Amino acid sequence: MSKYKTSGSKASNDSGKSEEREGRSCVRYKCGLFNTIQDVLRQRPNWVEVKDDGEWDFNWCDVGWLRENFDHSYMDEHVKINHFRNHYELSRKNLMVKNLKRYQKNLEKEVGREEAFKCDFFPCTFVLPSEYHLFVEEFNRNPGSIWIMKPVAKSQGKGIFLFRKLKDIIDWKKESVHSEEQKDAVPVENYVAQRYIENPYLINGRKFDLRVYVLVTSYVPLKAWLYRDGFARFSGTRFSLSTIDDKYMHLTNVSVQKTAPNYNHEEGCKWEMQQLRRYLTAKHGRELIENLFKEMDNIFIRSLQSVQKVIINDKHCFELYGYDILLDENLKPWLIEVNASPSHTPSSREDYEMKFRLLEDTLNVVDMEGRVSE
Repeated sequence: MSKYKTSGSKASNDSGKSEEREGRSCVRYKCGLFNTIQDVLRQRPNWVEVKDDGEWDFNWCDVGWLRENFDHSYMDEHVKINHFRNHYELSRKNLMVKNLKRYQKNLEKEVGREEAFKCDFFPCTFVLPSEYHLFVEEFNRNPGSIWIMKPVAKSQGKGIFLFRKLKDIIDWKKESVHSEEQKDAVPVENYVAQRYIENPYLINGRKFDLRVYVLVTSYVPLKAWLYRDGFARFSGTRFSLSTIDDKYMHLTNVSVQKTAPNYNHEEGCKWEMQQLRRYLTAKHGRELIENLFKEMDNIFIRSLQSVQKVIINDKHCFELYGYDILLDENLKPWLIEVNASPSHTPSSREDYEMKFRLLEDTLNVVDMEGRVSE
């Protein structure tokens, strides 16, 4: 039973597509990753893996393969691939913020301030070094606030640090000028500086964020599917603002948490989404928590709409996004970032089973077999 629920409008059916599929005895797939997705593909009836340069109908590739090969690949009508050509418009931190700010500004101009306010779900963010002077103005308006620095194109908590003093940024700026590593990364807009959410909702004194999966099968018309299962990722250390250097306290990424000295590899650091929802409902009541999840739906829809005109829509492409959402103490959801390559490597048996179901349902929705009439 699929756990996806739909959002957006349906595309018209192409009868030629279904006829072509009915005549296809198997689906030839190529997979560049070696984790849960391999297991899902291998157990799929009448799906056959092709190696190297063999012809394929379905490709689950990494973004590096896409960057090198997409523009040189001819794809038949029925072929599918798991990324849009410029997926990074939503998943690269600087571009996500740029697109959201533009979308919000356009809404205010065309519809009004009240509608634009519905996009007030991402923290105050500046792209550095290009917006450095704007950032300094904002920083000086709020002395003592905590900010978080993130590389625009890295994941899993790499390169992230918190700071309270402008001196820390000045030191970073000097270092980044001399760093050869930065020259190999994104050339100009290397980092985002984001106001740190200092009042996160805590459970047992610990900070957590939510990983929610959204599958997009078309941008024109926009067709998105929200997966009902996801998880909360907890830090292993009780939260405090007295120290901002403890990554195990402030970063909830599993790749960070599993290196902590007290990390329990059997229990992990996750709650399933339904477990979290039951906990919050018991504490705050059904109405408040239903409203919270509606506000999260608003984040998914608005963020996709913010890139709808810039993403290169292609009938061969789909994208499984991993959204990271943080709740503050007032149960307001904040969009932290969107991942175009969310990790499918499991951290526990339960995590493996959840990700297996997620990927299985993703393939059911993408529907290479032509079972679902749209």
